[in-house]
Amino acid sequence: MKGMGEKETIELLVEGGKAAPGPATAPKLGAYKLNIGEVFQKVNQATASYRGIQVPVKLIIDKETKEVTVEVGTPPVSSLIKKELGLEKAKTAAAAEAEKAAAEAEIARTAAAVKPEAGEKTEEAKAEVKPKEEAKPEEKVEEKAEEKEEEEGKDEEPKVAEAKGKEEEVKSIHRAEVIGNLKMEQVVKIAKMKMGDLLAKDLKIAVKMVIGTAVSMMGIQVEGKWPKDVIKDVNKGKWDSVIK
Repeated sequence: MKGMGEKETIELLVEGGKAAPGPATAPKLGAYKLNIGEVFQKVNQATASYRGIQVPVKLIIDKETKEVTVEVGTPPVSSLIKKELGLEKAKTAAAAEAEKAAAEAEIARTAAAVKPEAGEKTEEAKAEVKPKEEAKPEEKVEEKAEEKEEEEGKDEEPKVAEAKGKEEEVKSIHRAEVIGNLKMEQVVKIAKMKMGDLLAKDLKIAVKMVIGTAVSMMGIQVEGKWPKDVIKDVNKGKWDSVIK
């Protein structure tokens, strides 16, 4: 009987409207002697409304009839946030950190390339080397005291530098360029769409999970505030009239 044969499901994550066969899917579809171009044309038609964002898709293949059914799932929360804001790209904190690490590595490589090798001295350094005169007893005491002060200062320098580094990191977060501002109504809309996937027991928890995703997306605000601050407001009940 048609449509009652054994089925195989192939799960994909594709860019809406721009899906293309890859090394993992083409052989599977080819094994059923399917027209791969037609299958992906069908996928692109089904995901056209999600153009520019990633969306999960299931290809359900009837092994007997070779009929292919396309089921489109709900995109990840980050993709839905981008769609609501009309953004094609929103850099995540992890991506920004990776770029920063790459830049620091490049600086380190450049510094190593121009640094004199161990044992080498510049002409200026050689010229400055002079025989050391024997210091008087009182001068030796003063030198030791100065050396002790210098050592104590060196111990404090890393701590001060670390504290300054953390301060600058916090400031840089707050100076991040704002590339999008979500309305709470948009957050609630996304939370309702993803309730099942998020496994949240109520809408308020789902809303906080959506806002939590925005925390990891650089430059995304909610109602003109940084996401972490908005979560505090949600916990205080300031948005209860909207979250319903």
